[in-house]
Amino acid sequence: GTVETLREAGLGVRMDAEGMAHSGTELRFGGREHRIDFEALTGRRVLVYGQQEVVKDLIAARLHARGDLRFDVAGVALHDLDSDRPGISFGHQGREHQLTCDVVVGADGFHGVSRGHLPEPVIYERTYPFSWLGILAQAPPSSEELVYARHDDGFALHSMRSPTVTRMYLQVDPADGLDAWPDERIWATLHERLATEDGFTLTEGPLLDKGITPMRSWVTTPMQHGRLFLAGDSAHIVPPTGAKGMNLAVADVRTLSHALGGFYADGRTDLLAGYTDTALARVWRATHFSWWMTSMLHVDPHEDAFGRRLGLAQLESVVSSRAMSTALAENYTGLPYATGWSYR
Repeated sequence: GTVETLREAGLGVRMDAEGMAHSGTELRFGGREHRIDFEALTGRRVLVYGQQEVVKDLIAARLHARGDLRFDVAGVALHDLDSDRPGISFGHQGREHQLTCDVVVGADGFHGVSRGHLPEPVIYERTYPFSWLGILAQAPPSSEELVYARHDDGFALHSMRSPTVTRMYLQVDPADGLDAWPDERIWATLHERLATEDGFTLTEGPLLDKGITPMRSWVTTPMQHGRLFLAGDSAHIVPPTGAKGMNLAVADVRTLSHALGGFYADGRTDLLAGYTDTALARVWRATHFSWWMTSMLHVDPHEDAFGRRLGLAQLESVVSSRAMSTALAENYTGLPYATGWSYR
């Protein structure tokens, strides 16, 4: 998966030294704990390593290779995307610059300029009736692995950033602001939603950061136009419940890297022409998994008692069926790639 791709690209040294390997995760509901053993079910583990740390490693590797990185640019515009010499113009440190390219990769996120250059995109979108309140706490993790908890009042996630910093999330009303969630209320709600019959103890600590994130699924097609190719959040967004956002971006870039290898090595254009179909096949499977995890673990405020019972029955099915546990583990630890990142 993503970890192997980063290792293959020479970016695994710090990740392997500082990342935390987990061989499973826990689903918690009705006050009971149910462990999904990834390693026993799939032979694979996951590595907990912050996205910001991956970004640091990518920047360091690019600078080491004497690559030209520009930050704080302004007025980015794309030109001549239908030609074989597309261009990018931008301002940097008071000067205007123009790049002439073979291809343009739009990995500039949902708010970047690239996706606006698709002439007739088809958008698929679902907005969820809840948001996530996320916190960073200066406290050692209270569990060795991630805990996904469904409570009658909503979802909670116990995660970690390091052996001394805990990352946790709460399902909240999308209309809530941070002023509705003082620290005392956050901790009280986390204790309530993560509680177990055998007395789970949640370690508290000073909050280092907190923020509220809306939840949605969003996919655009095609992911390309002329010599422009979208990757990551510029083409798709998934709710973080399935931990697929950055992994999908890496998969896009891996697919595009392979296609560009064929273009430069052998003059092949078929791999680039098929980029959207290849990438979206994986995107939609990950989108479904993220939707499924989100729907199963959250409490829909508009749902009736029948719907809530169905959600709990889904969780019971997952933890009592090896086949369903395996399906969750396979998707969580990462689906196989369609291509290698290198053309040869």
